Amino acid sequence: MNGLRDVVALGGPVVAILLVMSVLTVAVTLYKLWQFAASGVGRHRELSKALTAWDAGDAHEARVRLIKSQSYLAPFIETAIEMPNSQALSDRLDAEAGLALARLERGFRLLDTIAQLAPLLGLFGTVLGMIEAFQSLQSAGSSVDPSLLAGGIWVALVTTAVGLAVAMPTSMVLSWLESRTARERVFADKALRTVLMPHDTTLPSATYASGDHA
Repeated sequence: MNGLRDVVALGGPVVAILLVMSVLTVAVTLYKLWQFAASGVGRHRELSKALTAWDAGDAHEARVRLIKSQSYLAPFIETAIEMPNSQALSDRLDAEAGLALARLERGFRLLDTIAQLAPLLGLFGTVLGMIEAFQSLQSAGSSVDPSLLAGGIWVALVTTAVGLAVAMPTSMVLSWLESRTARERVFADKALRTVLMPHDTTLPSATYASGDHA
């Protein structure tokens, strides 16, 4: 805590803002991990088996697999199986699945904003620090001490370092979360199309491997 207070004292309010942003990043990341786990993101093994059974014409096996599935997509697939196929049903299920995926993407905009704003804030703090350092150098007049300028510069660069330290892991977390949701979107679209469209025996058999858990 003492070291943290020293960094804030050196960097001023810009570093304080960056630290708040880092706390927000950690909070959003933990929430998204919990949300993904609670929703069964990536856990589509049983659902994949249900889709394979349905595609093979075994409706009973498909229903049994759906009951065992922990995937958040299982209710949509069950609705598609139980209700008469129609364009209205297809549109409705597409909208519902899109809404479910949109919930998974909540918080992404905040992480993206932090990843883009943190380095800019760090640079802004550095510019302010450099201005202050040169003002001190000017006030010293003819008795210029090189250490005065050097000390002001390294203190000013603290904000840039903190900004990059916040932005880099935030960008990595955001990229990972976006890749997970992108895979979910592709799988959801394929799953709904499998149930809603008649099986064509001229097409090669599809494999619905997504996730490692039931």
